[in-house]
Amino acid sequence: MPSIKLDPIDRKILAELQADGRMTNVELSRRVGISAPPCLRRVRALEETGYITDYHARVNARELGFEVQVFAMVSLRSQAEKDLSAFEAACRAWPLVRECHMLNGEIDFILKCVAPDLSSFQSFLTEDLTSADNVASVKTSLVIRNAKNEPGVPFDVLEARVADGAL
Repeated sequence: MPSIKLDPIDRKILAELQADGRMTNVELSRRVGISAPPCLRRVRALEETGYITDYHARVNARELGFEVQVFAMVSLRSQAEKDLSAFEAACRAWPLVRECHMLNGEIDFILKCVAPDLSSFQSFLTEDLTSADNVASVKTSLVIRNAKNEPGVPFDVLEARVADGAL
């Protein structure tokens, strides 16, 4: 858990960087209403304490030839920690798996996968995923279209919680 308490300027910095991680420190400082040197110190503190974990560009998968997106719901035979960790390690090694989330309930993991085409995904599914150690079953759903893809957190909700005294 991060060790510093966020003030309104810290939260504004996080919101601005989440919306546009490429802006310069000068532009960021202008947007949050402080000078550049303290703004940079705050950004570095937010990075060091784990509030900011990375900076990424969002790329267009379809433009790069990845026409297929699939969610795979995976059930394992064993949920012992060593078996869960082994499956997570396998997921990190598979390039087509872009996200891996452990869930509670009927399925153990949901994977977000991308592939250039259906035959590439089918090969991954049959040769790697379903044949992996401890995998009991896999159900897949092909994404038809994406109506929303919003990374990060909703800062308006966070600010409302802070205003209500919930945080």
